[in-house]
Amino acid sequence: MKRNRSASVYTGLAAIAIAAMSFVTFTAPAQAAELDYTAVKELREGDMRKLIFHPKPKDISEKSFVTGEGTEATLQGYEGKVVLLNFWATWCAPCRHEMPMLSELQSQLSGDDFEVVTLATGRNLVPAMEKFFEEINVSNLPLHRDPQSAVARDMGVLGLPATVLLDRKGNEIARLHGDADWSSDTARAILSGVIELTAQ
Repeated sequence: MKRNRSASVYTGLAAIAIAAMSFVTFTAPAQAAELDYTAVKELREGDMRKLIFHPKPKDISEKSFVTGEGTEATLQGYEGKVVLLNFWATWCAPCRHEMPMLSELQSQLSGDDFEVVTLATGRNLVPAMEKFFEEINVSNLPLHRDPQSAVARDMGVLGLPATVLLDRKGNEIARLHGDADWSSDTARAILSGVIELTAQ
């Protein structure tokens, strides 16, 4: 699997992305400028070719969801971080295949600058969600729920899994439909590039 590729490949890809981004220029005032993700997009290969960057950032839903602790929250609470938001469900076979790779990515990149946020949309009972994670040996991702699919509908999610990339300002900058190997060197290089670029 791609996750077994050498760390040197990932390091090299990330270095290329960061070096390329050092040449990014803006024509608008700094506070209003849109970031140029060209260098990051050029890193896409394999599954990551399905990650489509939008021409302009998109607004995200302000609808609330239920956290793993049973409280209400919104996606705006993650502003300040780059977020990989994954919509999934317990009945979704591709979600079961993908989730361990998201877990691995969370272990590798999570911190002050990045987080994987998993949101079960539709009818997903908490015991079934807990069993799902237990069966695939995932313990580092949140058991957040979107029980009425309010967030998913608001963001135009039509099938599962769907993964949305959010910038530090809480805007959607890219989306991938279907499952993907998020633990691959390519995925980490792309996300590291976005983290670095949005930190400027």
